[in-house]
Amino acid sequence: MWRLFWRGCGVFAAQQGLPRAQKMSFIRVEENSDFSLQNLPYGVFSTKEKPRHRIGVAIGDQVLDLSAIKHLFSGPVLSKHQNVFDQPALNDFMGLGHDAWKEARMVLQKLLSASEPTLRDNAELRKRALVPQASAIMHLPAKIGDYTDFYSSREHATNIGIMFRGKENALMPNWLHLPVGYHGRASSVVVSGTPIRRPVGQMRPDDAKPPVFGACQLLDIELEMAFFVGPGNKFGEPISISKAHEHIFGTVLMNDWSARDIQKWEYVPLGPFLGKSFGTTISPWVVTMEALKPFVLPNPVQVPKPLPYLCDDEPYAFDIHLFASIKGEGMSNPATICKSNFKYMYWTMKQQLTHHSINGCNLRPGDLLASGTISGPDPENFGSMLEMSWKGTKVIDLGNGHSRKFLQDGDEVIITGHCQGNGYRVGFGQCSGKVLPAISVP
Repeated sequence: MWRLFWRGCGVFAAQQGLPRAQKMSFIRVEENSDFSLQNLPYGVFSTKEKPRHRIGVAIGDQVLDLSAIKHLFSGPVLSKHQNVFDQPALNDFMGLGHDAWKEARMVLQKLLSASEPTLRDNAELRKRALVPQASAIMHLPAKIGDYTDFYSSREHATNIGIMFRGKENALMPNWLHLPVGYHGRASSVVVSGTPIRRPVGQMRPDDAKPPVFGACQLLDIELEMAFFVGPGNKFGEPISISKAHEHIFGTVLMNDWSARDIQKWEYVPLGPFLGKSFGTTISPWVVTMEALKPFVLPNPVQVPKPLPYLCDDEPYAFDIHLFASIKGEGMSNPATICKSNFKYMYWTMKQQLTHHSINGCNLRPGDLLASGTISGPDPENFGSMLEMSWKGTKVIDLGNGHSRKFLQDGDEVIITGHCQGNGYRVGFGQCSGKVLPAISVP
C-alpha cells in the first residue's frame, strides 16, 4: 500500500509541476511527518543509556546515529573526514563545505531508501544506529561562537516604526539600503524545551517619572528563523554574493524572546542589550539548504535597487509555513496566534551573509545568523505579540475565555514550520520554551 501511495504522489507531482516525492524509506514515515526522506536534518543528541553527545539525522520517528555508520561515508570527500561524525557538535562537518554536504546527503538518502539493503538488512547495525526520537535528548546542534540578529521583515519593521514614530517615519533611512542587524549573545542561545526565566531589569513605564527596577511586564515572542554558517572567511576578506550560498549550511526555527519594556528604556543609542540577551530558543534539527531547494521562490522586488555588492538574481527566498502557538496554564490545547511564512522576508540570507562580511568581518563554522521577526501583510501574519496587541491596545484571543496582550508566567510558546511537498513534508520539529517566574532580586 505504501509503495502505491508514493507512486501516486509522484504521478500527481509530475502532473502539477510541483516538488515531487522521492523513493520511500525502509523506515516508515507518516505523510505529515516533518522528517521525510526528502528532509534528513542534522542534530546533536544523547540518550540516558549513552550520555555522550553525538550527531544524528532525523527520519520518521527515528534518529540515525552517524557515529555508528561513519565508515559508510566512503566518497571522495568524506572518506578522508569520517571523524567529523564522531564529534559532539556539527561545527567540523559544517566547515567542510558544499561538496561534503552534498555527498553526505546522497549517502544518507541511499542508505535509508527502501531499495538499499546495507542498513535495512543488517539487524545488528540497525540496532546500534537507530534510536527512537522519543528516547533522544536533544542538544544545541553546534558550538555557537557568535550570533547576529537581523531585522529583515519589511512588514515587521514598518509596524514597529508606525507604533513608535508614526507612518511618515516608519522605516529608518537606512532600512531599504542594507540588512540592519546587531550582535546578539551566543551564550544564552538554548535548545528547544529549555525553560526561559522572566528577566528583571530597568524600565521606565511612565516617561514623566524616573526608571524603576523589577520583573519585565511586557514579555514577548519573536517568530524567526536562523541559519548556521558553514565554511567561514579569512579576516579581512569579504564573501561575495555569488559565493554566499556555499557558506550557508542550513536553517532552524527561532524564538528570540524580547522584554519590550526593558528594551524600550535601554536601546537608545546602542540598540538591544538586556532586553534580548536573557534567552534565545532554537529548534534542535538543522534543515539543510539542499532539502529546501525544491521550495525556492523568486527574491522580493527591492526598491530602491541595492548597491551592487548586494544585488543577486539567483532565487533565494523560500516557501516555509510558520506557526506560533501559546499553551497557558489551564489550557488543554495550544492556541495558534500567528501563521506566517519565510517568503515575507525582504532581505535574503545571502544578502545578510554578504553584508555581514563586507567589512572583512570573519565568520566561522557554527556562527548563527537570524532573520529578525517574520511578519506578513495581514494581522494573522504578525510575528510578535507587540504587533498582535498593537502595543497593548488590543487583546489576543486564545479561545475558551483565555486571552493575552503579552506572555504570562507558565505560558509555553511553541513555534513550528514546514515546507509542503506532494505527499511529504520538509519540517523543523518544534521550537518551544516555557516562561518561568522572575527570580527574586534583593
